[in-house]
Amino acid sequence: MGMLKEFKEFAMRGNVVDLAVGVVIGAAFGKIVTSLVDQIIMPPIGVLTGGVDFSAMKWVLKPGDDSDPKHKIAEVAIQYGAFINVVIQFLIIAFAIFLVVKAINRFTRREEAAPAPPPPTETLLTEIRDLLKQQR
Repeated sequence: MGMLKEFKEFAMRGNVVDLAVGVVIGAAFGKIVTSLVDQIIMPPIGVLTGGVDFSAMKWVLKPGDDSDPKHKIAEVAIQYGAFINVVIQFLIIAFAIFLVVKAINRFTRREEAAPAPPPPTETLLTEIRDLLKQQR
């Protein structure tokens, strides 16, 4: 039972739970960015480049052959268009994370920028002591 209890303590730590939430949200955010790139950003870029569909761009190393249904040969190709889409997705995600970190840093700088009250000086402490003695 000791190992089960230790695992429960590990799994319920704040950092592990926060990490799990971050992974789930990150996966969902990745799907959103994939959709943004594939369905919103790349079509206009394709129009600007003369109707080029980046996701279909590839360099065929060995063409496929499906003329014989029993002996189909798969195409061997380097799909550099899909790579271009992934690079654009990465840049969007990196920029979004940059903006989030920048906002967090701005908030933490504001909290740090608040000046701390100056420590009491020896003169002030002496005056307080003298006032307390006078009241007795």
